[in-house]
Amino acid sequence: MTRDELEKRNVGENLDAIMCLDPRGYGVCRILYAGSRAYTGEPTAMHAAEALCKAIHPGDPVYILVGFVLLPHKVPEMDGSVSAILLARSLVLAFGAKPIIVCPQDSVEAFKKCGNVVGLHVYEDLDTAMELPLSLGVVAFTKDGERLVGGAAKRQLATNSGRTISSIKRHMGSDYRVRIDGKDLTPQEISAMILTKIRRDAESYLGEPVTEAVITVPAYFDDSQRKATQDAGRIAGLNVLRIINEPTAAAVAYGLDNEAAQKILVYDLGGGTFDVSIIEIEDGTFTVLATGGDTHLGGDDFDQRIVEYAVAEFKKSDRIDLTRDPAAMGRLKEEAEKAKKELSSAPSAQLNLPFITVGKDGPHHLDIALSRPQFEMMTGDLLSRTVTPVQNALRDAGISASQLGKVLLVGGSTRMPAVERQVRELLGREPSHSLNPDECVAMGAAVQGALLQGGGKLAGATGAAAQGLVLMDVTPLTLSIETLGGVATPLITRNSMIPTRKSQIFTTARPMQTSVEINVLQGERHFARDNKSLGKFKLNGIRASFSSKPQIEVTFDIDVNGVVKVSAKDLATGREQNITITGSTNLSENEIQRAMADAAAYEAEDSRRKERLDLHNQAEVLAYKVDEALSKCKKELDKDEKARVKADLANLRHCLRKDKPEKMNETEEAALRQAKSQLEASANHLMLLYSAEQTPGDGTDSTL
Repeated sequence: MTRDELEKRNVGENLDAIMCLDPRGYGVCRILYAGSRAYTGEPTAMHAAEALCKAIHPGDPVYILVGFVLLPHKVPEMDGSVSAILLARSLVLAFGAKPIIVCPQDSVEAFKKCGNVVGLHVYEDLDTAMELPLSLGVVAFTKDGERLVGGAAKRQLATNSGRTISSIKRHMGSDYRVRIDGKDLTPQEISAMILTKIRRDAESYLGEPVTEAVITVPAYFDDSQRKATQDAGRIAGLNVLRIINEPTAAAVAYGLDNEAAQKILVYDLGGGTFDVSIIEIEDGTFTVLATGGDTHLGGDDFDQRIVEYAVAEFKKSDRIDLTRDPAAMGRLKEEAEKAKKELSSAPSAQLNLPFITVGKDGPHHLDIALSRPQFEMMTGDLLSRTVTPVQNALRDAGISASQLGKVLLVGGSTRMPAVERQVRELLGREPSHSLNPDECVAMGAAVQGALLQGGGKLAGATGAAAQGLVLMDVTPLTLSIETLGGVATPLITRNSMIPTRKSQIFTTARPMQTSVEINVLQGERHFARDNKSLGKFKLNGIRASFSSKPQIEVTFDIDVNGVVKVSAKDLATGREQNITITGSTNLSENEIQRAMADAAAYEAEDSRRKERLDLHNQAEVLAYKVDEALSKCKKELDKDEKARVKADLANLRHCLRKDKPEKMNETEEAALRQAKSQLEASANHLMLLYSAEQTPGDGTDSTL
């Protein structure tokens, strides 16, 4: 049995299982369901979902409207509720759609009971339902080559795990590659896909092109990671005006309406990274005093602990290793994230995944309870990893916790109660809840963008903000060069204010040495081998002399984005060599240009795909309307006109049956467009007659 066949069977079995929720045992839903099973071998809901998904994109919201749960007796009649859940489950599991069930308030509990059987989570407000699945940090590639970003991509994780990428931020500035369809994609290219999605959404909202951007990064990003982020912006067609640290952006969002001079600590625990920054706010100036963090610690690691626990428990109970089943692991990862979120507000959560896998004895189900104390015990070491960076930041800033005016929690993962409790115990004060942890970084970046566009002043602001805001950031890691004996000799220490420039005189190690190699390092260790090499370059043409006599001036220059330029100059000859550090793992200019061309080609293809889909939908609507008009007005047409309309209608339907919009080539598109135009022309008189017969308010000329 193929995986697609297995998935389809599992959906059917899930639908079979849910029928036990018809409490009275003789509902109409059960009768219809049994009849569809007998006639088609599959549930009717499966066919309904399939038909819906031919008309929508993966990830599009599908609203299912359900009436009241009837209460004629002590046990409620739940036919409508069960049918809605049947359809919703099919849409989710088999087709990757996003169903939203709209029901009266007194029906919510019934839907919760239904949803629990098949692992569907019920959210009682639309904002939450729309917001939770969204994750812009996920990119998926469908089998037909379409690229999905965000929630639509995330829903592919269970069934398309090998072609779904998440947490790519952790790999920025590295030599990590993802191979898709025979092509190696860099973290910059994948990040550019995410930025392109954001750019398009912004353009759609604003109604005008977006060409410039302020991009936020973890404060502890090193030089190669920052340069890689800039490259991603360029590939996405954006002029990156500024790279700003995420905690700094959050502080800007907070300080905009809080003009009192104070020092604040920003504790930023996101999906993939952890940062802490101490920032002083005074008279519209934001000065970063110290920063620290861990670029490989975030909410994803907490999710993984739940996954590992569930895998171990399932192996004990069912003697099956789920790690060998990519589809099962995809479903489990999604369920783990949901459980983590539930544990932020509830004392326990249930990991419920019916038909998680199939063994020799048939289907197996995962049903594991997880309490908040259990979760906190299994993730305690992860949370402890945030303590040292906080303590180091306080020490580097030269202040104690008692001198802090505010403690800001940033990032969705700070909603975990254990995080807030640890911050409270560590710093001796209650964290502020004045900012939305998911939005404050973006708000701060928007403010920075407005300042750059407004000449340093913020339109419509009052107080200090009206006079202009100034950001004084720091470099997160020490910059050094390698000297004799493999020693890392620092030029710019961590938490130095940027932009900055620092020079130091060095000399040769051997007599008659005519060249030197400059190895640029980043990190806090004493020896070069223990730090990260950002790049190397040679200064040739040094005047031959005894060792220690030549004077070589090495200069480090860090711009406002934290990007490093290094130069070396022989003071005797004036000969100079300089480079912008790009790191050995970043893209060359040619590679960036190629990636930009690829991104532009994809964007064009994406637009073409949408055009074809719109054309297909318009043709279907036209065929339906002409068919309806013929049934009501055919007597008013002469024989030749009627035959002409019928022939053109048949031709259009032939094209529609033959051509699927996602696989339509240029020839097929042209044929469909021609058939549509031909029918519009031949049926013009018919549609005028049909419109004249319609009574106002009957809704027949409305389309959804």
